[in-house]
Amino acid sequence: MSDTHTDVPSVVAAPLPTPVPADEYEQCPVTDVLRRVGDKWTVLVVVLLGRRPYRFNELHRGIQGISQRMLTRTLRALEDDGLVHREVFPTVPPAVEYSLTPLGESLLVQLSAVADWAVRHRDEIARARLAADAGPDRAE
Repeated sequence: MSDTHTDVPSVVAAPLPTPVPADEYEQCPVTDVLRRVGDKWTVLVVVLLGRRPYRFNELHRGIQGISQRMLTRTLRALEDDGLVHREVFPTVPPAVEYSLTPLGESLLVQLSAVADWAVRHRDEIARARLAADAGPDRAE
């Protein structure tokens, strides 16, 4: 954020070419992170791990509807991004525990801000959706 535009969010203040080139959009770090946190399971996994460390099966039981394969993929992606730490304990069979890294905890702070915003404005959003559904057809 620049020193002269302190009341404008940095994402809005950033200069963008018009039109935005597709390859620039695809390579944007914001786009990349939003894809990760915007998938079906990432936010829930990060929120749960923000409360305490979990073992895999305990986490799997704690999320209704997620397959083992999808949980594995989600955890691996979060680990690859440096958001989740995977610790293997030398037991028979090996026990594995997942926790947030400091980087993951910093993401949780930002997700909390978005969640607070969503809760605060859910009625307005619901009314807007109802109005849009009741209104005339929109051209695509």
